[in-house]
Amino acid sequence: MRLDKFLKVSRIIKRRTLANEACDSGRVLVNGKIAKAGLNVKEGDIIEIQFGTNTAKFQVLNISETVRKDDAANMYKPL
Repeated sequence: MRLDKFLKVSRIIKRRTLANEACDSGRVLVNGKIAKAGLNVKEGDIIEIQFGTNTAKFQVLNISETVRKDDAANMYKPL
């Protein structure tokens, strides 16, 4: 699954366009490397997002095309 779509489906970022912009500006790292929006995310990857001065780090646990709002938090684990 594409990185921008994963961020939207898992509800880490609310909209896919915002996820795209974050990736394009170099604020998203996957496994320690700057990632583009089209990068394929797989289970076990570590995603790091810089929100201003704060950094959020997540591990991908599950990949699913569609998820209910209640189950979205089961797709990742905060680190």
